[in-house]
Amino acid sequence: MGVIKVKNIRVYAYHGCLIEEGKIGSDYRVDVTVKANLSKSAQTDNLSDTVDYVHLNKIVKQEMAIRSKLLEEVAKRILNRILDEIPLVDKADVAVSKLNPPIGGNVAMVTIEMSKKRK
Repeated sequence: MGVIKVKNIRVYAYHGCLIEEGKIGSDYRVDVTVKANLSKSAQTDNLSDTVDYVHLNKIVKQEMAIRSKLLEEVAKRILNRILDEIPLVDKADVAVSKLNPPIGGNVAMVTIEMSKKRK
């Protein structure tokens, strides 16, 4: 078993419950961690035997581009696509952070974290 992490994927997106958030947008950070059996790729040195982090990044960017009111809904879509599209992944964790959220006060980020295991 092994772990692949893609940290601090930066995207500009338009999530939020407020109408203004859909028009103005915000900066977001997404962190993805997947657990998979990496023993074959360690032997073969072949990209097709591992989890391609370029694919993980693409999923995040595509799903972050679809507006949602809640970050939980975005995270759920990211997790579902990872497990649907990458059979090698046994478990995925995703953290979606809104940077400098408009909540009054000096707050660096608000983060939601979710996980999903293959059944």
